[in-house]
Amino acid sequence: MKILIADKMSKNAITALEKLGHTVISNPDLKAEDLPGAIGDAEVLIVRSTKVIAATIEAGKELSLIIRAGAGVNTIDLAKASEFGIHVTNCPGRNTEAVAELAIGLLIAADRRIADATADLRGGKWRKKEYGKAAGLKGRTLGILGVGSIGKAVVQRAKALEMNVMAWSRSLTPEKAKELGVGFCATPADVAKVADAISLHLAAKPETKKMINAEFIALLKPGAIIVNTARGEIMDWAALKDALAAKKIRVASDVFDAEPTGGEEPFADTSLAAAMVACTPHIGASTDQASEAIAEEAVRIVKVFQETGNPPNVVNIRKKTSAVINLVVRHFNKVGVMAHVLDCLRGAQINVEEMENLIFEGGLAACCTLKLDKKPEAALVEKINAGEHVISAALK
Repeated sequence: MKILIADKMSKNAITALEKLGHTVISNPDLKAEDLPGAIGDAEVLIVRSTKVIAATIEAGKELSLIIRAGAGVNTIDLAKASEFGIHVTNCPGRNTEAVAELAIGLLIAADRRIADATADLRGGKWRKKEYGKAAGLKGRTLGILGVGSIGKAVVQRAKALEMNVMAWSRSLTPEKAKELGVGFCATPADVAKVADAISLHLAAKPETKKMINAEFIALLKPGAIIVNTARGEIMDWAALKDALAAKKIRVASDVFDAEPTGGEEPFADTSLAAAMVACTPHIGASTDQASEAIAEEAVRIVKVFQETGNPPNVVNIRKKTSAVINLVVRHFNKVGVMAHVLDCLRGAQINVEEMENLIFEGGLAACCTLKLDKKPEAALVEKINAGEHVISAALK
């Protein structure tokens, strides 16, 4: 297969892909607007930060797999990829430690105002009295929204700092919270009311868009810290700017609303950055350890796809189809059997939503399960049964 890598990837990963017999084109300088003209006849596209827009997907006539070398897939036009039948996968869990480390780093930087102190020292100002006012973290309450792999890793690190941890997540129950050693909150608002600091670890989804809004911020304690190493979309940036201007809260963020698409770009919202106690240019997953682990996972995805046609970690496969009934066809393993079955279904305007054909030991017989969007009439099932090499066909 021809593979286009549109972001920086380790030489070890590129070599591994080439050893699998693939043609690899690595162009880490490509931007989102460049991809439509660069995709050519590539069958696999691997990206990290570069956005994959609709025009790229439409231009990729041979494209069948897009790998996001990271966890989030909000930089990829999933709707367009699904429309064109292109698998989109990610590499979850491979950057967990890196993001958790940065979250804790930003939390400490916010509490101790490290960035401001550094700037003053570089400007020749020794302000020990001003920067000696930190509250400290031991015994204080950290609220965590989202306890997936990264959220759990932050829990471990916060507890090592002897912080009290309260958490909310859609999947979190009181029992699971007890297992994690954290306090259970039934709603995000409950977290906001008790936390001295909030660490965000939520995916960008319609239900999390602007979750951190004016109402949420109003519930926070005066001077509370918000750390965001998740996604910019979960913030109501207008409300956040108002709160920062009023000096109600402190914010340390690795993500922003409108981020530049490349690795070296101007950043327009300098006033927002100036209002934060610490900020970084979306580098949460950018450690050597994480990059190597993500690259290894990308290679594994390509290998599985090459061998089976079904890549792991697919994020745009419909979880539930419109199928209403199963047609199970046991048949001899001969050419044309399934063509007969499908032709019968086509004539009745019945669509196959899913299909799996399993071959028995010895290779003489097989069993095919077809999930159909409507129930065939008895006469149609009889017609299928009458086909050459069909052992039996029945609805289940």
